[in-house]
Amino acid sequence: MAIIKEQATSGHGLSQIPGQISMSNEIRRKLIHLGSISIPVVYWFLSQETALSILVPMTLIAIVTEILRRAFPGFERWFRSFFGPLLRPHESSTRPEINGATFVLISACLCIAIFPKIIAITSFAVLIISDTASALYGRRFGKREFLRKSVEGSGAFFVTAVIVVFVVAYLSHAPREFVAFGGLASLVAMVVEGLSEGGSSIDDNMTIPMAFGAVMWGGLELWQTGLIPVL
Repeated sequence: MAIIKEQATSGHGLSQIPGQISMSNEIRRKLIHLGSISIPVVYWFLSQETALSILVPMTLIAIVTEILRRAFPGFERWFRSFFGPLLRPHESSTRPEINGATFVLISACLCIAIFPKIIAITSFAVLIISDTASALYGRRFGKREFLRKSVEGSGAFFVTAVIVVFVVAYLSHAPREFVAFGGLASLVAMVVEGLSEGGSSIDDNMTIPMAFGAVMWGGLELWQTGLIPVL
């Protein structure tokens, strides 16, 4: 029963589950999700203030849209006419939850506002790339259960997260400790992603980058203060 529930909520597994969006719409949804990689890429070249001055208005528009969906049935019908096939069941029910795209924007604002720039970039890139890899690979090849997801999907998440860490470390000339704590953060984020469930009160678009960033930032701070020895 657990693996059936996991497949129905996350999209991992080979077969189509009743109430689950089709594989083709899952791919379309994740291609849109991948477009959000532009956020950490552009932030690389901007200051924190400039990035937030762009993202905060976009996020407010998304939040207002969510409010209008709940307040006006006609607006909700119009919204579904455009995005309906891409919405998960909990995003398009009679009392829809906040959709993932809105959580992505909120998450981007929080990452940029809270974390040092290089950690914010890494955290958000992991969310976009690794979450996409996990969903698509797990949906296609997932067979064995891991928490609420699949071993195959979670493995894809971890591998791509570590690759992101290595790429950012290379481009930023970061020390090896950045890679070490990035690997630990990738493992924690994989577990957080594995525990996520569609329709839960806190979306994994929030929990994944926040968990990754907190572990990486905390580890690097402890290392810099000497509480963790040089690796």
